[in-house]
Amino acid sequence: MPTLSASPRRIIVGGASLVAATVLFAAVFSYLAAAFDYPAVLARPAGDVLPALLALGLSGRMVWLVYGLIPLLLLPTAIGVNETVRATAPRLGRAILWLATLSALAMMTGLLRWPTLHWTLAQAWASASPAARDVLASQFDTANLYLGNVVGEFLGELFLNGFFLASSTALSTGQPRRRWLAVSGVAASALGWVAMLRNLTPLVAPIAALNNLVLPLWMLTLGLALAAHGLALRTSPSHAR
Repeated sequence: MPTLSASPRRIIVGGASLVAATVLFAAVFSYLAAAFDYPAVLARPAGDVLPALLALGLSGRMVWLVYGLIPLLLLPTAIGVNETVRATAPRLGRAILWLATLSALAMMTGLLRWPTLHWTLAQAWASASPAARDVLASQFDTANLYLGNVVGEFLGELFLNGFFLASSTALSTGQPRRRWLAVSGVAASALGWVAMLRNLTPLVAPIAALNNLVLPLWMLTLGLALAAHGLALRTSPSHAR
């Protein structure tokens, strides 16, 4: 898997970025679950959600902003994976960069609607007439459908799981001892692809619930494996830096 030209620093940063993304995601998700009843609140009408969103205050808005920017940490992770496999799987490494970028953009589009568009709708809701609230509710529902469900969740998770599958496959190429990483990547990605159908059918609800537990564990596993490889490469006597 490693080559003498690989940069240990980029690989370590890539692994650490995915670990950081996992920790930040868990912290932000826990806050929003307690303060905003997220994600159950997504099933409620605009009249319930928008006032609750505004009640979070400036600190809550900043938490949403942080949440929306977490996907950017996929980019240094993708760079680290590409750095690792550019000699053994260069085409797959380039695909990994594209998948991470597309996933980050899609998920950010979905998440950042909350501290921007939805926040503006929430401010307008407070003093709007009943007729105006009907318009605001329609805009809220449309944004949730297209920016949230279609772009943020469906496309974001489609590309994200593709990124995980490609990364685990590339990192295990030519490394028999790392075949477990490829097997784990296939299982986690397949689970994620099924779970992303939760907005289309309630039949996958149990799988989606399982995916919520597996996803952070898989992200930690992949991030730590990548960082450990970078550390091993840095201390390798054969690696001249």
